[in-house]
Amino acid sequence: MKKSLSFLVLILVSTISFAQENMTFEAKITNKNGDILFIKNKRIIVHEIKIDEKGIFKATFPIKEGVYQLFDGAESAQLFLKPGFDLKMTMDAAQFDETIKFSGNGSKENNFLAESALADEKFNFDAILALDESAFNKAIDEKKTADLNRLEKAGLDPIFVDLNKKGIEGGILGLKQYYTQISGNKKLNNTKSPNFDFENHKGGKTSLESLKGKYVYIDVWATWCGPCRAEIPFLKEIEAKYHDKNIEFVSISADVQKDYEKWKSFVNEKQLGGIQLFADKNWESDFLKAYGINSIPRFILIDPNGIVVDADAARPSSPKLKEQLDKLVK
Repeated sequence: MKKSLSFLVLILVSTISFAQENMTFEAKITNKNGDILFIKNKRIIVHEIKIDEKGIFKATFPIKEGVYQLFDGAESAQLFLKPGFDLKMTMDAAQFDETIKFSGNGSKENNFLAESALADEKFNFDAILALDESAFNKAIDEKKTADLNRLEKAGLDPIFVDLNKKGIEGGILGLKQYYTQISGNKKLNNTKSPNFDFENHKGGKTSLESLKGKYVYIDVWATWCGPCRAEIPFLKEIEAKYHDKNIEFVSISADVQKDYEKWKSFVNEKQLGGIQLFADKNWESDFLKAYGINSIPRFILIDPNGIVVDADAARPSSPKLKEQLDKLVK
């Protein structure tokens, strides 16, 4: 599943304590990513389904009614599972969301989930987030109403409907919170950046003030953060592309003090480039708090005079970053 809207996808798991009874799941997958399918409840693997000699994934296993995640080793999708279901799935893993289809008992709810995921991928969230506050609130209220109406009219399992109502409402709340966050970030643009003075992995300390005269691209991350680590190869490419330009690449670790040695080892093992710093009070660092950082990774671009160009800059993996840097960095 594409990752562009990962901050809006709310995974809900039923807490109804029915006794576990069996269901059957079968999948035929072309261009498969692996030989095992994982049924997960958040991070917990509930069941593993191995491919058989006919190339089919099939298993009967106990389950509690609720929403789970199907993971094929590379991509994931939501599933609604229930005792007594005899659910069959077909898919081309090369076009994961576009081709996933269900039949059998339980197919109606699961096709609804698949169609909803695909619709969300096509929805232009960036355009809504660019609106002024009044237009933004109107647009998301219209989306909420449309999503709830579609859910109510689909004739689905009542518990499934209840779970998805909560998911829709939670997604809208998350979008509102994100809009508030990015609106606050925009207010920092074209203002003087707060300073930092953090321990440098190579020894001593490095401050933002000491980097004046150059653009500074900051990556706030942590060793435990999966999305942060996923950006590392792209950051290395960016650093290599602009290594002789008027820009410094600074990575600030928000790891807690007990993970200090882990940070030092990680930087060495992964051969991280740029300027590697360790925040003085992790999340309570004055610099992180000044930027309202409560989730990572977070990227910040500052000009040679210490003025914020973009308080929520594009990720290294985004083509937008190269477009921006090509215009600024000589």
